[in-house]
Amino acid sequence: MSVEYAELHCLSNFSFQRGASSAQELFQRAKQQGYQALAITDECTLAGIVRAWQAARSVELPLIIGSEIRIEDGPKLVLLVENLEGYQALCRLITRARRRTHKGQYQVLRDDFNEPLAGLLALWVPDAVDAFEQGLWLKQVFAERLWLAVQLHRGQDDTRRLNALLTLARELRIPAVASGDVHMHARGRRALQDTMTAIRHHLPVAAAGLRLHPNGERHLRSLDALGDLYPPALLDETLNIARRCTFDLGQLRYQYPRELVPEGHSATSWLRHLTEEGIQWRWSKGPKAEVLTQIDKELALIAGLGYESYFLTVHDIVRFARTQKSSVRAGVRRPTRRCVMPWESPKSIRIAPHCCSNASSRRNATSRRTSTWISSTSGAKKSCSTCSSAMAASAPH
Repeated sequence: MSVEYAELHCLSNFSFQRGASSAQELFQRAKQQGYQALAITDECTLAGIVRAWQAARSVELPLIIGSEIRIEDGPKLVLLVENLEGYQALCRLITRARRRTHKGQYQVLRDDFNEPLAGLLALWVPDAVDAFEQGLWLKQVFAERLWLAVQLHRGQDDTRRLNALLTLARELRIPAVASGDVHMHARGRRALQDTMTAIRHHLPVAAAGLRLHPNGERHLRSLDALGDLYPPALLDETLNIARRCTFDLGQLRYQYPRELVPEGHSATSWLRHLTEEGIQWRWSKGPKAEVLTQIDKELALIAGLGYESYFLTVHDIVRFARTQKSSVRAGVRRPTRRCVMPWESPKSIRIAPHCCSNASSRRNATSRRTSTWISSTSGAKKSCSTCSSAMAASAPH
């Protein structure tokens, strides 16, 4: 009987110092091996997913988008994107986890799963003594979107491990599925993978010991090899999950921030509203008929192309810039007795009418301060020595 399989847990080299192969290498190898789909599930990141998407398209093999995460003091999960809603949920989860701690690290909490993560499928990788309690909690969170991942790598206890995991799945009444925990596209990449593991732990390879994988089985194995390891039902379940993951990056369209459009308006209606305000400002007595015709034509073209939000963004930037410029100008108090006049070019710098004419002017020169200090070497030469000293003393430090 022929074997069909989709790999649902695979790290690329975007899992820093863990994955030892590029997305292109992984997809080419998966295609050669006859896989039906390949999931790229780098650890708490989607940084390499565009390259994975391009690699998938180049060999015409479906990409399943996902991510491996470890919940703090909790289970290890592989989250797979089922649809657009799931992709958005995964992006939010990764963003929260990365922002919660230092750069290069992440922190996923159980509280992150209080809100429903619709559109995400979860593969649970049991590795704790309290696996049953973890399974009960995960079943409450994901319900029918939860599977128990069975990962076998030709260890001496594969048979015992398989039986124990199948028993756990039956007790929790959740389906089990085969999973490879792939770290490299081919066995020959193991030396690099071991080296990166040692670097990650700040050790020489010879001292890495049990931190290294015991063999080179975490690669994209042949279908015959997988058929020898896993029961057919577990292999078939990978195809069921792959068929549910229909999301493709090509479905994404840029969505502008909603805050650009007030409540009660669409982007189209708000752009027209602002345009009408601009018409009143530009033509106080009203524009000519041909002008209105041209404006209506352009607004219709913008709406047809879906570019309203672009023009709203430009408007928002210009409005902000003008507001900032007005604020800066309002904050400058131009003194009546000052040698250097703020906001003037060096060529226009002049000596004030009453420069150093009496003691009062000199006292004012040292006591007053302008909101913004602008000076230049060429300008200073045009001031008398007394006022130059006074201005230097009053300059903000």
